[in-house]
Amino acid sequence: MPIPIIDSHIHLFPESHLPTLAWYSPDSPLGSQHSIDEYCLATASTPTSPNPSQSTYLRGFIFLETDRISSISEQNWNHALDEVSFLTRIALGEPIPGEGHCHENRLLCLGIIPWAPVPAGPEALKRYMDLVKGRTKTADVWRKVRGVRYLAQDKPSGTLLQQEFINGLKWLGKQGLTFDLGVDARQGGLWQLREAVEMMERVYEGVENENEKITFIINHLCKPNLRLPFSPDSITTHPDFLEWKSLVSVMARFPKTYMKLSGAFSEFPPLSSVEPDIPSLVESLGPWTDVIFDTFGPERVLFGSDWPVCNMGGGGNEVSWRRWRTVVEKVLDRRRLTEDQRKAVWGQAAASAYGVEL
Repeated sequence: MPIPIIDSHIHLFPESHLPTLAWYSPDSPLGSQHSIDEYCLATASTPTSPNPSQSTYLRGFIFLETDRISSISEQNWNHALDEVSFLTRIALGEPIPGEGHCHENRLLCLGIIPWAPVPAGPEALKRYMDLVKGRTKTADVWRKVRGVRYLAQDKPSGTLLQQEFINGLKWLGKQGLTFDLGVDARQGGLWQLREAVEMMERVYEGVENENEKITFIINHLCKPNLRLPFSPDSITTHPDFLEWKSLVSVMARFPKTYMKLSGAFSEFPPLSSVEPDIPSLVESLGPWTDVIFDTFGPERVLFGSDWPVCNMGGGGNEVSWRRWRTVVEKVLDRRRLTEDQRKAVWGQAAASAYGVEL
């Protein structure tokens, strides 16, 4: 029986919203519409319903906020809330003409992770999430809002350790909402991982009720430095790898943390349109993915494509999603995972982390 895939990390934005994206410029490689129509083209090699001739099928996706122009000040929340309205139209199957989705696409939207002003603390978060709830229109769509993200990778040192940030995360845990953690070991620096570990320790401190402990879902293997000169010995003895391994291992000790197997095409040297040597990519990823599987276990590792960002390093929209799915398949083969463990990575871990149904 084909295994269902939950793509645990995608971004979507219609052309009309491009000016509201903090990273947008007309010459950006992603500076055009990337909505469901484009995502369906990217994933066309994988059916969206069980097909006996294929080993997997795409059950749906978790949407992650796309870094809208925003701040923790309430007057700057509108662009992020407009993004929630856009996802609501996708989830309801009620597109505005030109948005790049249709009524049937609603079935693909399994979860919504909007931006939220976490550093502003619990009171501001409550006001903001009330506004999010209003934008979702129906109870069914509101139930798809499974957590929030506030990117840390581009923020100054100390952001994750601010007391209001800690308090905000504890509040989210009490509401049963997850937090997607985005840090960047390669471009940002390993200090981001050090602060993330200290933040987790402080967030869990004093929270006795397991149901009130927040679930952390860590993005993109913490963006490790996959551009180090590769040989198995040189990587596993390199100071950057050793510290990354140590910090990720500490993160994994917290039982309510998960890791996304995603984002690697942004950390490798960019691939061309020529079909890459997949076994070589899997081999170079091996030391890093071994740490992830050894510490988190397959039950807490989530497949994610990071679409459409994967297009920039992965060779373009026609090939990058398929290439990453193939790389992950070979990573799972290399680890000799059982069928149940493969099911976990492809979808069940995401269902568990976000609280959605396969």
